[in-house]
Amino acid sequence: MILVTGATGNLGKATINSLLNKGISANNIAALVRDESKSAEFKSKGIQVRIGDYQNFESLKSAFQDVDKLLLISSSSEIVHRFEQHKNVINAAKETGVGHIIYTSFDMVDLRRSIMGEDVQSHADTSDYLKQIAVPYTLMDNTLYADMIPLLSATNIWDGGVSIPAGNGKTPFLPISEMAEALAVVLTTPGHENKEYVIAADAAFSFAEIADLISDMLGRSVTYYQPEVDSYIAQLVQNGFSEDDSAYVARFGEAIARGEFDTNKSDVKQLLGRSPISLKDFLRSIYGK
Repeated sequence: MILVTGATGNLGKATINSLLNKGISANNIAALVRDESKSAEFKSKGIQVRIGDYQNFESLKSAFQDVDKLLLISSSSEIVHRFEQHKNVINAAKETGVGHIIYTSFDMVDLRRSIMGEDVQSHADTSDYLKQIAVPYTLMDNTLYADMIPLLSATNIWDGGVSIPAGNGKTPFLPISEMAEALAVVLTTPGHENKEYVIAADAAFSFAEIADLISDMLGRSVTYYQPEVDSYIAQLVQNGFSEDDSAYVARFGEAIARGEFDTNKSDVKQLLGRSPISLKDFLRSIYGK
């Protein structure tokens, strides 16, 4: 039995779909959800639904019964609670006899020295904890989702260009769908225990280069703007984000500007047996004619 936590989120849903596409029987897949009212789609496909909350240890122990492989998708709750929630999942998995934990960590030059230190420390702490506990693990160090590019831009790219204080820093953006397929490979094939993979594109791009790619697709110039951080946050707030969330997104821009995501590593081709989709092709699916 494969159990996917965070099943109602984008990566969780995409991973479950990838598992199904690989021929894994729906009754051998379990989806962990907090709110059963959001599980209708899984039930309609014959996927088992397990109810559990990262903060409720007993609910996790119940949910993890008969699970062989567990995908721990990192928590999206308040940052201060994330590591303790991850420990709950890991400890419950160990206590119930789960044979293999796959964790979605983060790919940066140095998580502990990042300008986003407090934001990403839970990934470093969880990875270290997994290495210490006596359960086979796999770390999937994910880069930034290519799907985030429209959000990070803070403006309607068609009308306002690309706007983010990211300097000339480059990021090996990868679509969620490709990350999900890599996860499905690790969940369904042997030989991944106690390994760490970088889940990133083969090539990294700056936002100036992204603006050029979109310009080519649209057949007109798309400008790359680098606003001051305060102005960028104000634009995100105007777009409907809270002040805290806007400041959080802005820190991604600052980390990109410092080159913190440009690790020049990728294990995706090794896992998928092919090169990942190019950023140009992905952007074409969004912005192309």
